Amino acid sequence: MSTNRETIKHFAGLSLPALQPYLAGLTEKEAQQRRGNTVPSRRDSLALHLRRAFINPFSVVLMALVLISLISDVAFVPETGRSYTSVIIISVMLLVSGCVRLTQELKSKKLTDELIHLVDTPVLVKRDGVWVKHPATDLRPGDMVRLQTGDRVPADLRITHVRDCYVSQSGITGESDLREKSAQAQKELPEPISDCRNIAFCGTTLASGSLEGLVIAIGSQTLYGQLGPDRTKKGQGYDRGANSIAWVLIRFMVLLVPIVFIASGLTKGNWVAAFFFALSVAVGLTPELLPMVITACLARGSFTMSQKQTVVKTVNAMQSLGSMDVLCVDKTGTLTQDTLILEYYMDILGNESPQVLDCAYLSSVYHSGLPSHLDAAIGMADRMPNRERYYDALTDRCEKLDDLPFDYVRKLSSVLIRTEQQNLLIVKGGIDQVLHRCKYAYYRNRTIPIDAESLASVHAVVDELLEDGMKVLAVAIKQTDKTALSPRDEENLTLLGYLAFFDAPKATAASALQKLQGLNVETKVLTGDHAEVAKSICRRLGMDISCCMTGRELDALSDDEAQIAIEQTRIFAELSPGQKAKIVEVLQSNGHNVGFLADGMNDLPAVLQADVGISVDTAVPAIKECADVILLKKDLNVLESGITEGRRAFANMTKYVKITASSNLGNIIAIVFASIFLPFFPMTSVQLLLLNLLYDLLCLVLP
Repeated sequence: MSTNRETIKHFAGLSLPALQPYLAGLTEKEAQQRRGNTVPSRRDSLALHLRRAFINPFSVVLMALVLISLISDVAFVPETGRSYTSVIIISVMLLVSGCVRLTQELKSKKLTDELIHLVDTPVLVKRDGVWVKHPATDLRPGDMVRLQTGDRVPADLRITHVRDCYVSQSGITGESDLREKSAQAQKELPEPISDCRNIAFCGTTLASGSLEGLVIAIGSQTLYGQLGPDRTKKGQGYDRGANSIAWVLIRFMVLLVPIVFIASGLTKGNWVAAFFFALSVAVGLTPELLPMVITACLARGSFTMSQKQTVVKTVNAMQSLGSMDVLCVDKTGTLTQDTLILEYYMDILGNESPQVLDCAYLSSVYHSGLPSHLDAAIGMADRMPNRERYYDALTDRCEKLDDLPFDYVRKLSSVLIRTEQQNLLIVKGGIDQVLHRCKYAYYRNRTIPIDAESLASVHAVVDELLEDGMKVLAVAIKQTDKTALSPRDEENLTLLGYLAFFDAPKATAASALQKLQGLNVETKVLTGDHAEVAKSICRRLGMDISCCMTGRELDALSDDEAQIAIEQTRIFAELSPGQKAKIVEVLQSNGHNVGFLADGMNDLPAVLQADVGISVDTAVPAIKECADVILLKKDLNVLESGITEGRRAFANMTKYVKITASSNLGNIIAIVFASIFLPFFPMTSVQLLLLNLLYDLLCLVLP
């Protein structure tokens, strides 16, 4: 870690002129002479799977029994009377249980890796002075890398050029806030080191903007490779349940074994034999097939879900899925069709305006950020009848000069183009975000100042669209002589008009919500969309919309007020990524097991915070790597099946524990009383073990 820290300190302190010799990158020959990159991943390693399979509370109890059997049947027994039967039987059960679990998890891991590999994108690297695409594993220290919105950082980078770049570091720090990055030198390293503004750390993700950077550390030498993500949070619900059962068994042993030892010693007079008989009682009290039955139940549920287009990454996730009582979902694609259609392009008073569509089309074509459904819907304009050549000619006439990509702070994007007359700045984004930057409005070839009456007209048109469930964007322009953009240029704009999109609710969404409610799973909608749009969609699906909270209202609450308000609210709108994670955290502090269904980068902090993160196969790679469950079909009905299977697995585990614990306890009590009144010890540890096994094997047929 110290070596890595010194490397970061050295490069973070270098000024941009001092970095000039590195900007050419490597040649192919130099790259071949250097060690390759082993990209740290959020995916579970084989060692972690082995630890989960063989080191858990139940297997530890069996290991203790193996040790007890070694003492009572082998170590202190004459050679002629030694018996390895108990040791072998318990060890075999321990091995079989671990192997079943390991096999199931490795199958899920293989399928998950294949899904992630399908959407893995190569990294843009500068080699021999030319930008070319290479796999992340081909990176070498000294390479120059270029990244865009949505890309994962494949190595520790010293940023040399940045444009409105915000990075999500929740994958390595657990913090939900987005961090703005800069290329300026930083002489003193901050604490924690992850706050360093000119270093992009491996494993983080670009939430918006773009950057170019110098590779300064790869593989295990990166900060992410040294520390790794905190994975202990996941599966805590399962671990608590497993620990509680294991401790109940241990307490029974601690309580019963001394009683049996003293009673048998007093009645038989042979304290050594009494000690070994007391140890035999500990063996008989324990349901030895417990790990195997639990693993079989969870693995069976996991296998069943794989037949229902659901990949459960870990066996523990089945129990977490079943214990979920609050499900947080985004609106787009989960409750709706995820197919946006551009319904209207209007001026400020709601009249159709081709000029608004033209400006929006240029903004969508020329912006450099992550492609969105909105841009795709706008781009369909060139397929309108008799309009193909028109838009080809429009892009030919208008040359892009610069752009500011969308980010979750500004909530808008800007493009600067050169027209035949002069340079034109086009800004497209949320209604409030754009309107607050507008000083004028354009209507019928006239530019007029925006006053209170104009604002009322704007809201009258927009509110009507929002109440109909449409997503509305504002389009504004500004004429300028500049050839490069900065955020300060996004002021004193002229409002041009609006774009209205519609994403129809899914036909299956209403019934799926009712099924989840029938399973006592409360569904909460967490969206970055406008509150009126979210309420309109939820109203069509039969959800209670009486209580809807925006991100701004959430920030205004104290911690105590937030706990109460979040518990009572079902619809949250206009949220930032950090606010989504905060809502999940508050729900957890209120005692809920929370699931979060996500597909976009803005949901990453919330997925990491949730008890069970749920992704879809079309999600960005970072989301799929962090999720515990991957749905191959984005449908809440599939999730309802998963919850049912998880609860069935948990119910079977509970049945087995109750049946075997009561049976074993009854047998042991009978044997203890018999040992007190009979002149001999009624059963040995091997006989008790075989009795338990014959009975417990019947429990494997649990449905």
